[in-house]
Amino acid sequence: MVILAMRAQMLGELLYALRKQRDLHLGGAGVAGSPSMVVENLALCVLREGHDRRRLAKVQAPPGVAAGHPATAEAGLEILAEGGTAVDAAVAAALASCVAESVMTGIAGGGYAVLVEAGSRQVQVLDFFVAVPGLGQPRATPVLEELAVPFGEELVHYYVGAATCAVPGVPAGLDELWRHAGTLPWERLVEPALRLARDGLAMPPAQAKCLAMLAPVMTMREGGQIYAPGGRLLEAGDRLDQPGLVAALEVVAAEGAGTFYEGTLAESLLRLMDERDGLVTQEDLAAYRVEWAEPAEVAYAGVRVQARRGLSQLTDTLAALPRLNGVPPAGRALVLARLLAAPLYSGRTYEHTTNLCVVDATGSACVITTSLGLGSGDFLPGYDVHLNSMLGEFDLLVGPLDPGKRMASMMSPTVALDGEGLVLAAGAAGGTRLRPALAQVLSGILDEGLPPQEAVDRPRLHSTGKIVHLEPGFEDSVVEALAGDGYDVRLWEEQHHYFGGVSVVARDGGAGDPRRSGLALSL
Repeated sequence: MVILAMRAQMLGELLYALRKQRDLHLGGAGVAGSPSMVVENLALCVLREGHDRRRLAKVQAPPGVAAGHPATAEAGLEILAEGGTAVDAAVAAALASCVAESVMTGIAGGGYAVLVEAGSRQVQVLDFFVAVPGLGQPRATPVLEELAVPFGEELVHYYVGAATCAVPGVPAGLDELWRHAGTLPWERLVEPALRLARDGLAMPPAQAKCLAMLAPVMTMREGGQIYAPGGRLLEAGDRLDQPGLVAALEVVAAEGAGTFYEGTLAESLLRLMDERDGLVTQEDLAAYRVEWAEPAEVAYAGVRVQARRGLSQLTDTLAALPRLNGVPPAGRALVLARLLAAPLYSGRTYEHTTNLCVVDATGSACVITTSLGLGSGDFLPGYDVHLNSMLGEFDLLVGPLDPGKRMASMMSPTVALDGEGLVLAAGAAGGTRLRPALAQVLSGILDEGLPPQEAVDRPRLHSTGKIVHLEPGFEDSVVEALAGDGYDVRLWEEQHHYFGGVSVVARDGGAGDPRRSGLALSL
């Protein structure tokens, strides 16, 4: 017997070709194909200790996907069912989110990933956030367009236009993840997104609400034909068609992610920069590189929580957060209002983001968070690719903006591990509300013993230090305690994406956030 060494992606391509042949023969015979793998149900044990409602089960997290849109989760699950790795599924889901969640994110944005591979205690962070443009040209004062967007009772001022576009990182990041730990062919991972773009899909309620708020920028130029066809803004249940994304994804499948840096889509981007006085140059695209980094780590509620470092300061927050299991609701709210107060630089903009989590059958996990910011209002002609507006996001402008340098971010993809391995994979969207949203959910699961979906669904608060915003569902005692402590309490009438969007896959199941029309699916 001869054993040949073979790269994982080469093996994946061979299996993919064999599956395609199998499906062709089955289809010709009128037989429906079935997933190529069967995943046994995992039994979860429940331990009780003291007054904890539930302790974390000492078993492997079941394979599954949690995301900000049902179509995103379905894309990831499709790849898992075919035997793809957590990274394969996460990359496919992220590409699908660029179609299904184009109000929240896009392929011309930036992001971060956290990866932990089965059998390894090493957690890796991949930085593919946007870079400051301007290499190879004299420093210039950009011409920005100002928009005033109503957000609840506030009128928030944004800066948009091509000059707010930073160097995209999502294509390079997804490519690096796939090369690092993917097994299926790149073209296969693009297929779910391409199918969504060809077929169109219904606008879910949460994203329709977000679109209504962001209509001034989403419809200001080419976006009008996408989000307000015939002059009427899309509403919940309406079909979202983005025909240009079909062409864009066909290019991405054929040329690879590098098309954004030295191929067809790079040429389109640079032409648009020239036409609209943008700052991204050919030198910027050629110089862009992803960066692997070490995570921040903190011991919390008997596990090791690891997340990317950055503006969110999630691990610092968890280090200061006392145990809340058994604390009355009013006391819990007071602790959260003090510790989760937004930093002084925050709250001036409300950038839009999405997050997804994947765990595969081996126990490997990948969490990806991506964003366009608000979006610049500019789309690549013929491709329906919305450009990011990161240079117009004031909350991210916290240091010198030197060309080629990474911009700051609040994103915090996260994993938690114990002596048995992966406990959960989680992440959140929501800009300045990302950290408090994620901290409240992690506290609910890891400390208070709540099932993941219950922890995500539970009403949240957001503190600015003086004002505390409350979702509906808090007891009267909470309102009274906060007011008595000097806070200006603002009561919201319904759950809202203002309070962040959290995705989780844990030992006790997965959770998608209803505030974002999210969904969790398992094999």
